[in-house]
Order: sequence, then C-alpha cells, then structure tokens
Amino acid sequence: MVTLHSHATRLGVLDIGSNTVHMLIVDAAPGARPEPEASTKSTIRLMQYLKDDGSIKKAGTEALLSAVEKAMKLAEEYEITQLLVLATSALREAPNGGKILRKIEEAIGQPVTVLSGVDEARLTFLAARRWYGWDAGRLLVIDIGGGSLEVAMGSDEDPTVALSVPAGAGRVTREFLPESGVADDDDLEAARKNIRKILEPMVKSFPKSKHPMHAVGTSKTIRSLARLAGAVMRQPGRVDTSIMTIDQLEDWLPRLAAIAPDQRTALPGVTPERTYQIVGGGLVIDEIMKALDVKEIEICPWALREGAILRWLDQFGR
Repeated sequence: MVTLHSHATRLGVLDIGSNTVHMLIVDAAPGARPEPEASTKSTIRLMQYLKDDGSIKKAGTEALLSAVEKAMKLAEEYEITQLLVLATSALREAPNGGKILRKIEEAIGQPVTVLSGVDEARLTFLAARRWYGWDAGRLLVIDIGGGSLEVAMGSDEDPTVALSVPAGAGRVTREFLPESGVADDDDLEAARKNIRKILEPMVKSFPKSKHPMHAVGTSKTIRSLARLAGAVMRQPGRVDTSIMTIDQLEDWLPRLAAIAPDQRTALPGVTPERTYQIVGGGLVIDEIMKALDVKEIEICPWALREGAILRWLDQFGR
C-alpha cells in the first residue's frame, strides 16, 4: 500500500446508488488531489426489485446488504480512518427506504447521509468545477443515475441553479421502454414524450438568458455513451476527457435500441451493468441537451463521490 501523506486521512466513500454500490478509498489531504487508493463496485439495479408501490422487495434489500458487506471488507483491509456513506434517489424515495437504511446503518455502525437530488447536483457540480477550474467559466453539469437526473449551472464553486428530476436511466427504462430491452422508432418516440414531460419543470426553471460557457457530463452512463458514439476529441493536456456531440448521440441511439441488451456488451464502452438501461439513459441525455440547447458535452471523470470527498476536506480536513 501507498504511504499516507503526512496530513492525509484514509477516507472511504460508500455510495449507495440506484444501480451500484461503490466503495472508493482515497488518501485525502487538504490542497492535494484526492488520489484513488482502491475501489470495489457491486451492480444491484434496484429498479428491478421495485414493487408496484415503489417499495423495494426483500431480494433487493438482501442484494444491497450483501454489496455493503463486500464494500466494508475492502474498507477494513485498507484500514480507513474515516467513512462517508451516501445514499441517493432509490432509497430516498422507496416507501420502505427508511427501514432498509436502518439495516445498512446497523451493518456499518454509523449513520447514512441520504442526499436529496439538489444535494447530489451540488456535490457533482463542485467536483466538476475543481476538475475544470475557474477558466471553464459558467459551467453546466449534467449527471444521470439509475433513478434521477441532476443538472446544475453556475460560475462559482456552488451552482446558482441545481435541479433534480426522476428521470434516471433505470427508471425510464423500466417505465417507458419495452421489457425485452429492444425498441423500435415508435417505442423510442413514445418514451421521448414521457421523458419530456418529466423534464418540463427542470427546463422551465432553467434561466433562459444564461448559456453555459462549458457543458460537461458525468456518470458511467454518459461515459459509456460517449465511448460508443466515438467521442475521441481530447483536449491537449487533459486526461480521461472526451467530447460527445448531440449528433453523435442521436446517430447511435436507434441502432443501439435495435440490438438485444445481452449483445450490446460487444460494443465499445457498453459494460454489462449498463447494457439494459443505456438506451433509456441516452434518451434522457439527448432530450435534456436539446431542451437546454447544448450541442456537445465534455465527459468529466469526477462526479458525486469526488464532490463528497472535496466537501469533506473543505469542512474537516484542515
């Protein structure tokens, strides 16, 4: 293992999302880049475990607890000194979410911070701002998870606009696309109409007079889509970043929807845990880009977990 920086904290960030449970371990020190030391991820896809009333089935609870246990084993192995635990939209909204949270808290021995959609948007925005710096100007950040879509914009570290709507990739797939995972043009158009309705309050709340100077996308779904769409324009000196245009995305979506989910993993960038919901996620990204008149987005490698680390360092790291 790497030797700790003299003022560093070995920090574990456990992110309990709608699609995955992810533990990221970093040696975090004030003023230093939070360098990943180790990580582990379990794919849950909670949307497949929802009952009609939105509550999570017993099998979903068991899958969650098993993933948390696996994550905590890594935390023990790396001897973390501080643990941040974040839960996002699926547990926030499930009628039995509180009960499940208590079970998770018992398993890890500390409280879970349940983030609102606006909290998620703000933390993700902070991560993108630190990644791109002040020269990015007015920054627009689009982030999609399994259950919700977050959008934030601003010129500072704290966005002036931070919004969230229930238009995550898993949710849209489950509610608006055929169960087989294969969709034709009519299916896609019907799904788009439903997505536009969900996005409407977000789009209405967005300031029309201010256009972003730099638009970025975060999340595994957007990274997968960008890689698939052939987003290879890299900025000199930037690592892990590429730019995806709306034309590239729109060109790929119908072709992707026509391929059976289990065959999509043969395509570049499509990972097994995203194969079923990547079309739903792509439709949401396409619709929000169109609605906000964004022609291209740069893919940002930092997102919610890095934002949580940076916020913690700002508050407690000194």
